[in-house]
Amino acid sequence: MYLMMMVKMRQGGRKGGDRKKAVTKSAKAGLQFPVGRITRFLKKGRYSQRLGSGAPVYMAAVLEYLAAEVLELAGNAARDNKKSRIIPRHLCLAIRNDEELGKLLAGVTIASGGVLPNINSVLLPKKSGKAEAQKSPKFAGKSVASKSPKK
Repeated sequence: MYLMMMVKMRQGGRKGGDRKKAVTKSAKAGLQFPVGRITRFLKKGRYSQRLGSGAPVYMAAVLEYLAAEVLELAGNAARDNKKSRIIPRHLCLAIRNDEELGKLLAGVTIASGGVLPNINSVLLPKKSGKAEAQKSPKFAGKSVASKSPKK
């Protein structure tokens, strides 16, 4: 009798018996980003005296969404350039071509990212005189040869 009581006491305590497998906060929230680590950083950063339990979960979800969005756009940019790896250039193209991400990361410099290809219209070569004469309505009745030369 005494032996059975000891066995029951031992199983109910913390030292012995089968333990449940630990479930992370990230797994409970269905996220890939580490909720526990973000909790630690928020506490260590001393942003406030108290920290709610939902704040790091929400922040991890937002960070995961932003990362997924940037990676998807960068993957599309890599595929457009016929590459299988994402490089900083693809990240830069993805961010700068997206209006909202471009606004969010306006002041950010991406190392080895380069710039968006852009040529100002003023710098482009002018069209030839014959092409303008055919398109322009003001030369409709006159020929190009009868025009007086510019001085």
